[in-house]
Amino acid sequence: MNIHAVIRTAADNFESIFGRGDAAGMADLYSANGVLLPTGSDFVKGKQAIEAFWQGAMDMGIKNAKLDIVEVEQHGDTAIDMGQYTLSNADDQVMDTGKYLVIWKLEDGTWKLHRDIWNSSLSQ
Repeated sequence: MNIHAVIRTAADNFESIFGRGDAAGMADLYSANGVLLPTGSDFVKGKQAIEAFWQGAMDMGIKNAKLDIVEVEQHGDTAIDMGQYTLSNADDQVMDTGKYLVIWKLEDGTWKLHRDIWNSSLSQ
């Protein structure tokens, strides 16, 4: 399977787990040393902090995350994924849209999000 298809499958899993409202499952998608770099916030490091971050996003009413991959490059056990995201509520109303960059790491045979940065394309 090519790297784009592998990362697409991982992104589908991300969308599915988010849609179930499973913050612990979201944290499990990240590498052991995973870090979020969200807009308007400092680094979010470690599984507990990542779980709390995603729980907070879900508690704000975000129910769906859609990831549209633009490109993926593989460099050994690392892959770089650039794309666009759309976040929506339970009524499918868009709450945010923007772009992201994820560095994936192959960890114990599974591709995990290692560095996850995004920013909104909506004007404030």
